[in-house]
Amino acid sequence: MPTIAQLRAFLAVANHLHFREAAATLRMSQPALSSAVSALEEILETRLLERTTRKVLLTPAGERVSAHAARILAGIDELVSDVAETREPYSGPAHLGVIPTVAPYLLPLLLPMFAKDFPRLKLTVHEAKTDTILEEVREGRLDMVLLALPTDTNGLVEKPLYDEDFLLALPYDHPLAAGTEPLGRDVLKGLDIVLLNQGHCLREQAIDVCREVGTKATMTTYAAGLPTLVQLVAGGLGVTLLPELAVPVETGKRVRIALRRFARPPGRRIGLAYRATSPRASEYARMADAVRSAVRAKRLPVRLV
Repeated sequence: MPTIAQLRAFLAVANHLHFREAAATLRMSQPALSSAVSALEEILETRLLERTTRKVLLTPAGERVSAHAARILAGIDELVSDVAETREPYSGPAHLGVIPTVAPYLLPLLLPMFAKDFPRLKLTVHEAKTDTILEEVREGRLDMVLLALPTDTNGLVEKPLYDEDFLLALPYDHPLAAGTEPLGRDVLKGLDIVLLNQGHCLREQAIDVCREVGTKATMTTYAAGLPTLVQLVAGGLGVTLLPELAVPVETGKRVRIALRRFARPPGRRIGLAYRATSPRASEYARMADAVRSAVRAKRLPVRLV
């Protein structure tokens, strides 16, 4: 197969149509340049150049090979440049996975922060359920993931960011809606609880809370996301547990639901996870610190850990 050196030598001749000028451009001897071009012609079993006593011309095959060589060498130069860029800290591509019950509420804060603090980082975001982003980070398709901890997944470093309370969301006209005192968790025993679809970690967390107080969640109505879940509650189909960061986005004057706090609030811990074997593990740890600092600066209603 042709070598990179042979392609570079031939392309230099094709561009200059002069062996001495091409050799000077590549800083190599003219005999070495001629040898490389001759070797390429031998490998391809065709003449690429027409040599006369006064000038050099490209053959039809030479025209085609010069176009291919230009594309190949440009691709190689881009490859070298991209790899060199990734050697610089906090630069190059980075793929972040986020669960749907976190993405709409945290990303508006984080994306401007990443652009400001890590301007050379080419961040892409993939939103998916917990099982999906865990598989993708294990397989290398994602570099880091924002999700509920712990994941109980081998090979991942988990950096806790904050703890978040769950609030009880009820229909606006529910008997419990008018109270102000914090509720005991036992109140869940007498309520119909609606959940997210399977695959959402928030669903499993809500089921665990119900299990603790000896009640069962309603199994006839599910929602694909928190906006639908809130509408089901507003429509009187039951109550649910709502993460506190979601409250400003999912509730408002047009959503007729009430929110009550618990005396001993259930909740979840959100963190950043990445492969322990990643060569950029130290960078991701620093990014976790940056996320924590951004949450602190914004004074979100969570407890940093």
